[in-house]
Amino acid sequence: MKKSGILVLFFVVSALLSAHGQDKVGGPCEGCEAIYENTVSFEKLPSLLKMPDVTWEGKKPLGINGIVYKADGKTPAAGVILYVYHTDQTGHYPKKGNETGWGKRHGYIRGWVRTDEKGAYKFVTLRPAPYPNANEPAHIHITVKEPDLNEYYIDEFLFDNDPLLTTEKRRKLENRGGSGIVRLKDVGNMSKGERNIYLGRNIPNYPVKKE
Repeated sequence: MKKSGILVLFFVVSALLSAHGQDKVGGPCEGCEAIYENTVSFEKLPSLLKMPDVTWEGKKPLGINGIVYKADGKTPAAGVILYVYHTDQTGHYPKKGNETGWGKRHGYIRGWVRTDEKGAYKFVTLRPAPYPNANEPAHIHITVKEPDLNEYYIDEFLFDNDPLLTTEKRRKLENRGGSGIVRLKDVGNMSKGERNIYLGRNIPNYPVKKE
């Protein structure tokens, strides 16, 4: 095949793949397939997760909890899978050297939870730091997998008291799944915050329920 023919084929395939990504619920989502890399089946995942490296020795862990609601904004959504990952307290995605798949980029501070019958979830971790020499606020990435829908990302967890979370950055947030800004409360031995998640809110291509 001539070089020109190869280039045409490449652009056709790229266009088809791009179009397919655009049609998915949530649109293109690099790395979202990492939600399938858990070693425990979805059905057996707990609603409470203790992330790697959590300790109370010289540290004050962070606990985040909330309710996941269906698209109506009021019905708790059971059996929803949440995949979260973030940097360590130096702003890096730490590796142990034996990572596979998306773990090579996301690092080992990651985990999976499944909402319980009341739509509740909770995870405990150490508060991540922002990337070194950057002005992006510290954040926790999150991917959602509903039953019968493909996986998609929602707004990252952000911290209301983060000085890097400026008014301009707040204004540019998409609020996918609702606001991801968490207000933390010091409860002594740890900090706690709450974020409720609203499935389908500001999510492209989300199926509209017919009355």
